[in-house]
Amino acid sequence: MALEIEKKKNAQEADIQKSKGVNAILWLVVAVVIAAAAVGNIYFVEKFSTAIRVVAVIVLLLVGLGIAAFTNQGVKARRFFSESRIELRKIVWPTRSEATQTTLIVAGVTIVVSLILWGFDSIIVTLITFLTDLRF
Repeated sequence: MALEIEKKKNAQEADIQKSKGVNAILWLVVAVVIAAAAVGNIYFVEKFSTAIRVVAVIVLLLVGLGIAAFTNQGVKARRFFSESRIELRKIVWPTRSEATQTTLIVAGVTIVVSLILWGFDSIIVTLITFLTDLRF
């Protein structure tokens, strides 16, 4: 059953894949749009206010991201994020009281372990001082 689902998924991916040429052109367009945002921001520094340039750069970056979403890698990324969102819905999150109890347990164990390590350190320092007789 799982093998059949995997075969169907691979067949769907093969149908969705764009040719290398189309994919390369899309990436070229993305690069041009991002370069236009960067160059335009520098070129229009004296002609437009900062707020207008910021909005223009954000819009151009979003356009570039939108175009990149239709490349082969973009399709895979969108599928990954949608599957991740489905998996996030399956998570059973702890209640407030469970989170508080867990936090207090971790804090308590941390304090106990640090006191034990401090005790061992004190014993070791005392032994080394006694053995080397460097006490001042």
